Order: sequence, then C-alpha cells, then structure tokens
Amino acid sequence: MSRIYKFLDDRLNLSPLLKEIADHQVPDHANPLKTPTALIYCFGGICLFILLLQILTGVFLMLYYVPSPDNAYAGVNYIQNELAFGGLVRGIHRVGASAAVVMVFLHMMRVVLTGSYKNPRELNWIVGIVLLLTVMGFCFTGYLLPWDQKAYWATTVGVNMVESIPLVGNFLAAALRGGSEVGMLTLVRFYVVHVMFLPALLVIFLAAHFFMVRRQGISRPL
Repeated sequence: MSRIYKFLDDRLNLSPLLKEIADHQVPDHANPLKTPTALIYCFGGICLFILLLQILTGVFLMLYYVPSPDNAYAGVNYIQNELAFGGLVRGIHRVGASAAVVMVFLHMMRVVLTGSYKNPRELNWIVGIVLLLTVMGFCFTGYLLPWDQKAYWATTVGVNMVESIPLVGNFLAAALRGGSEVGMLTLVRFYVVHVMFLPALLVIFLAAHFFMVRRQGISRPL
C-alpha cells in the first residue's frame, strides 16, 4: 500500500492536499470529545455516512433489479428472500432512507437553532434546502420501485397531489406518470431519476456544501 501511495504521490503531489485535510482544526464547541453538547454538530457527518451507505447498498441492489412491471416485483422478491445477504442489504437501504430524512431534518433544525443560516452562510443554507429536497426526491422515487400494491397506490396518491398544484400541476403529473396513469413509463422514469439524476444532483450540491463549510468554517452557537 505504501508503494502505491508513493507512486501516486510522486506523480500527483498528494501529500500537501492530504495534510491540509488531516490538519483541519475542529473548534472545541464542535468537538464531542471536549464538549458533550457538541454532538449536535456531528449531525452533518452522520447524514453523509448514511448517504454513502445508501449509495453502496443501492449499487448492490441495482445489480439484480430490473425496472419493468413484469420483473420488478420478482427481482425485489429474489433479493429479499433468495439472494445471500440480499435481505440484509435491502433492509439497510430501506431503513437508511428513513434515517437519512430524519438526520437531515435534525441537521437543519440545528442550523436554525444556532443561527448558522445567517450571514455569511446564506448560500450554504440554500444548498442545504436543495439537498433536503433531493433526499425527499430519493424517497419518493424509490418507494415505487418494489412495484407492489402498497408502492403503486402510494405513488398514485403522491402524483395526484402533485396534480393539484395550480397552473403546472397537470404538466408535472403527466411528466411523472408518462401518461394518464401510473404504469411502465412511470416505473422507468422513477428508476432513472432515482439512480442517475438525483445522485448527480446530490454529488454536485454536497461538493458545494463541503466547499463552503471549509471556506467559512464551522459556525458557532448564538
């Protein structure tokens, strides 16, 4: 491993970058080892860990899932009941979705209560809102993928709620369904959005979020 690192370091000069990351000082008010109440400043890191876990388990599930009405339910059933550790991986992915929503909400509540959305962090707050909506989008699009009765009717209700939005509701609902009712095109569209568009959006805005955190530093309590 050391030879590989030396090979890459000689060509890419990685040492200064890694040293800058490793030497980053964490303020006492955000360090749980020094201040017990600093645990609330770890919510962002917990969110990142859960999202990485979702990506890893999601990639594994993609290997066996087929986004078609004829095969989606059978594929999920195979993963859950026949594939080695499939039930465990799917369980982690399913519970992780709820955990991600909870932790993102807790993280944003901490930001509000400590006034971390104020000058000079307004842009980071906006990025955080986009990340929250992205996580909610993952949950909404992923719920249909098992293609069982519960997923079908829950998605039907959700799309009907979108349809009630003034002016653009009918257009958005038709775009989500791919037609007049939830069907094959809906499943394919939700799958593509779930595994391609939303992950790309997540990576872009996470990068922007962490860049601004490093530039502005960790906020202090009011």
